[in-house]
Amino acid sequence: MEVVDKPVCKLTGEDGNVFNVIGVVSKCLKANGFRDEGNEFTSRAFTCSSYDEVLRLAATYVEVK
Repeated sequence: MEVVDKPVCKLTGEDGNVFNVIGVVSKCLKANGFRDEGNEFTSRAFTCSSYDEVLRLAATYVEVK
Protein backbone atom coordinates (compact mmCIF):
# COMPACT_ATOMS: atom_id res chain seq x y z
CA MET A 1 0.00 0.00 0.00
CA GLU A 2 1.32 3.45 -0.95
CA VAL A 3 1.76 5.94 1.89
CA VAL A 4 0.60 9.44 1.00
CA ASP A 5 2.67 12.24 2.54
CA LYS A 6 0.57 15.07 1.14
CA PRO A 7 -2.57 14.85 -0.99
CA VAL A 8 -2.63 16.57 -4.38
CA CYS A 9 -4.84 19.65 -4.36
CA LYS A 10 -5.89 21.38 -7.57
CA LEU A 11 -5.88 25.14 -7.16
CA THR A 12 -5.23 26.08 -10.79
CA GLY A 13 -8.42 27.33 -12.39
CA GLU A 14 -10.15 27.75 -9.04
CA ASP A 15 -11.43 31.04 -7.64
CA GLY A 16 -8.30 32.75 -6.29
CA ASN A 17 -10.09 34.41 -3.38
CA VAL A 18 -8.09 33.64 -0.23
CA PHE A 19 -11.17 32.30 1.57
CA ASN A 20 -11.87 29.94 -1.32
CA VAL A 21 -8.24 28.76 -1.34
CA ILE A 22 -8.47 28.00 2.39
CA GLY A 23 -11.72 26.08 1.83
CA VAL A 24 -10.41 24.09 -1.14
CA VAL A 25 -7.23 23.06 0.68
CA SER A 26 -9.11 22.17 3.86
CA LYS A 27 -11.69 20.13 1.92
CA CYS A 28 -8.93 18.35 -0.02
CA LEU A 29 -7.14 17.39 3.19
CA LYS A 30 -10.31 16.12 4.84
CA ALA A 31 -11.41 14.19 1.74
CA ASN A 32 -8.08 12.37 1.76
CA GLY A 33 -8.22 11.31 5.40
CA PHE A 34 -6.31 14.24 6.88
CA ARG A 35 -9.16 15.66 8.98
CA ASP A 36 -6.96 16.94 11.82
CA GLU A 37 -4.55 18.52 9.35
CA GLY A 38 -7.46 20.18 7.54
CA ASN A 39 -8.65 21.77 10.77
CA GLU A 40 -5.11 22.77 11.69
CA PHE A 41 -4.49 24.29 8.26
CA THR A 42 -7.67 26.36 8.48
CA SER A 43 -6.79 27.69 11.92
CA ARG A 44 -3.25 28.56 10.87
CA ALA A 45 -4.35 30.10 7.56
CA PHE A 46 -6.62 32.60 9.31
CA THR A 47 -3.62 33.89 11.27
CA CYS A 48 -1.59 34.54 8.12
CA SER A 49 -0.91 38.17 7.28
CA SER A 50 -0.94 37.88 3.48
CA TYR A 51 -2.29 35.92 0.55
CA ASP A 52 1.22 34.71 -0.29
CA GLU A 53 1.68 33.44 3.24
CA VAL A 54 -1.53 31.38 2.92
CA LEU A 55 -0.24 29.89 -0.35
CA ARG A 56 3.11 29.01 1.23
CA LEU A 57 1.29 27.42 4.16
CA ALA A 58 -0.94 25.45 1.80
CA ALA A 59 2.14 24.07 0.05
CA THR A 60 3.33 22.62 3.36
CA TYR A 61 0.09 20.64 3.72
CA VAL A 62 -0.73 19.64 0.14
CA GLU A 63 0.94 19.24 -3.22
CA VAL A 64 -0.47 22.18 -5.12
CA LYS A 65 -1.42 21.57 -8.77
